[in-house]
Amino acid sequence: MRPHAGSRMRRGRRCRFGLMPIPPRVLTVAGSDSGGGAGIQADLKTMLALGVHGMSVLTAVTAQNSRGVQGAWELPAEAVRAQYRSVVDDIGVQAVKTGMLASAELVLTVAELLAGTAAPVVVDPVGISKHGDALLAASALDAVRTKLLPAATVATPNLDEVAWLTGLRVTSEDGMRRAADAVLSYGPRWALIKGGHLEGDAVDLLTDGTEEHWLRAPRHDNRHTHGTGCTLASAIAGGLAKGHTVPEAVTAAKEYVTGAIAAGFPLGDGIGPVDHGWRWRP
Repeated sequence: MRPHAGSRMRRGRRCRFGLMPIPPRVLTVAGSDSGGGAGIQADLKTMLALGVHGMSVLTAVTAQNSRGVQGAWELPAEAVRAQYRSVVDDIGVQAVKTGMLASAELVLTVAELLAGTAAPVVVDPVGISKHGDALLAASALDAVRTKLLPAATVATPNLDEVAWLTGLRVTSEDGMRRAADAVLSYGPRWALIKGGHLEGDAVDLLTDGTEEHWLRAPRHDNRHTHGTGCTLASAIAGGLAKGHTVPEAVTAAKEYVTGAIAAGFPLGDGIGPVDHGWRWRP
C-alpha cells in the first residue's frame, strides 16, 4: 500500500552534535525561470530562507529574463506524475505549492495527484507572467476552476487572475470581497485576494467566507518585483508545513514578501527580482 504524504514521522540523523532534526518538507509543482527570479527557482530560495526543505516537480521550462518570456516548453504529463510520485511516496510532504501548470492536461494531472495527498495545498493560479506573457493555455481555465481550485487549502490570485478566473474586474477594496466570494465558489477553503495592483498601500484580503483578515503593508517605490506571487505562495506553504494556521501562515508570508520587495534589485535591462535572502543581508 502506498503511504500517504503525512505518514512518515519526522526523523533525525546523528552527527557530532547529536540528533539533527529534519525540517518540514514542502513540494513545489511549477515551471522554471531561467533568470532565477520566479518559478521553481524562487520557490526553492523562499523555502530555504524560511527554514523548510524544498522539493520540486518541474512542469515546464521557460527561456526567461528580466525583459520577459522568450519561450516555454511544457513537460509530458507522465514526467510530471513520475516526479511527484517519486518525491511523495519516498520522502513525504507537509505542504504542496502549485504554480505554472502550462496546459489543461497538466492541470488535470496535478489536481488528481493532489487529491490523493494528505497535505495542505497552496494554489497560485498562474496565468500570465509579470511581463504579460501567457503561462497557461486558455483551454485550461475550466480545469483550473473545476479540478485545481477545489483541491486548494489556499488560493492566491492577484487581481488579473481574479478577472481571468471569475470575470470580475476589481478596482477598489470593496470589490475584493466580491472577488473572494467568487473564487471561494470554486471550492478552495481559503481565498487570498492580492490587491497589489490597486492604488495606495499593498492590501490583501484573506477569507474563508466567514473569517476576514485584511493584510496591509506600505507600498515600496521599487519596480523590481519579479517573482512576488511565487514567493508569497511558497512562503505560505512553508508556514503551513510548520503547522501554522492559514491566517498565521499568510500573515508571516506577507511580512516576508514585503521585505523581499523592498530589497528587490536590478538585474538585466528590465524588471529585476525580489530579494529572497533579504533577511541575511547586512
